Amino acid sequence: MNLKSMKKWAAFGISSLLALSLAACSGNSEDTSGDSNDSKEEITLDFWTFGATGYEELAKEYENENPNIKIKVKSSETADHHDALFTSLSAGSGAPDIAMLEIDQFDRFKVAQDRFENLYDLGANDVKSQYLDWKWVSGANADGDFLFGLPTDIGPKALYYRTDLFEQAGLPIDPAEVAALINSPEEFEKAGLQVKEKTGMPFVDSIEMAFRAYLDAAETAYLTPDNELNLGADSEVKRAYDYAVRLNDLGIVGKFEMWSPEWANAVNQGEFAAELGAGWLKGWMEGNAPDAVGKWNVATLPTDFAANWGGSYIAIPNETKHAQEAYDFIEWLVSPENQLKSFQSHGLFPSAQSVYDMDEFKSNADEFFGGQATAPVFAEAAQDIAGIPYKGEKYFPIHNEILNALKNVQNEGADSEKEWEAAVKRAEDLLNR
Repeated sequence: MNLKSMKKWAAFGISSLLALSLAACSGNSEDTSGDSNDSKEEITLDFWTFGATGYEELAKEYENENPNIKIKVKSSETADHHDALFTSLSAGSGAPDIAMLEIDQFDRFKVAQDRFENLYDLGANDVKSQYLDWKWVSGANADGDFLFGLPTDIGPKALYYRTDLFEQAGLPIDPAEVAALINSPEEFEKAGLQVKEKTGMPFVDSIEMAFRAYLDAAETAYLTPDNELNLGADSEVKRAYDYAVRLNDLGIVGKFEMWSPEWANAVNQGEFAAELGAGWLKGWMEGNAPDAVGKWNVATLPTDFAANWGGSYIAIPNETKHAQEAYDFIEWLVSPENQLKSFQSHGLFPSAQSVYDMDEFKSNADEFFGGQATAPVFAEAAQDIAGIPYKGEKYFPIHNEILNALKNVQNEGADSEKEWEAAVKRAEDLLNR
């Protein structure tokens, strides 16, 4: 039994003794066993999730350990899940006891702080040290005194690369040697030019991934926390835009839009050399690129590109009548031991750093990656991340406007500065609606 559990049982014991003493003093001879039964009343917790998490299996495990707790897990598509949750919270009824929040959607919900339980009030401070600091901080409000959600998975980015194309280009293929060579944006360019010259293949799959090299690592994205547009000539977004234009001008950017059939075929057949992808991408590769088994490896990215892409939190809407029971479940669910299980079963990359030292994690060799144990690479990448920028409700619409400008540059040969100015104007219009 851990210290927290001992404290809970100690508190329960003291309160029970006090109740018995008061009953004896008052001459009350009623049966007091009802207090004990009440503590074991059956409680049902509605838990809304999205994606393939495997939390259904873990919920059953928790139910077996806590027979009076029933967890009803409802899984939906990401967009549908967040829209339904937002609608329920806005209406003030219909929200679940527990809800997952995807990191790119999170800022949309932080404006409704009064609709959530503050997890610091339920015991979250006791487990704060178990998680990566940048992940924990992003789960709180701007003042740091209100915690919306406990950390679940993260999406540290790394360099996925085709060993056959790297070898043809005369580049190293050992992950440590690749990381040592491609250690800056400038060296990234040089490697791309070498691949293009020696193999005829593009280095990066798409202009969006070239753009996201700097964008995902930025301290500030499209909007400030005050929801003001952040697209000045010296902004980090403009730097990311200019870098993508530069890589495209060098001829090392492909036209394979992520998740398209053409992109999937290119991953399988080796029609580009490198992908700046998060840890969750390897699960897709293993299941969808059968001809590429043993032909991809993973190395850390240059520090300038160290970033997170994806991940979630678990929050408790304050409509719940069982806040403490809900918290006890989610604290158990995202414990280091269970984050390891989620990683092993569904590829959810842990935010609890103690998992990185577990033998089952470190020795998790991937056949698809030629037997490379990729988990330690992503663990190293996770610890290089500085933080997550504020995104806000209009992040994706603005992102799409900038991305459309880049596609016009690549596909139509449009002037990059004119496209940038037009995209900024469209972003301003979006913000003023």
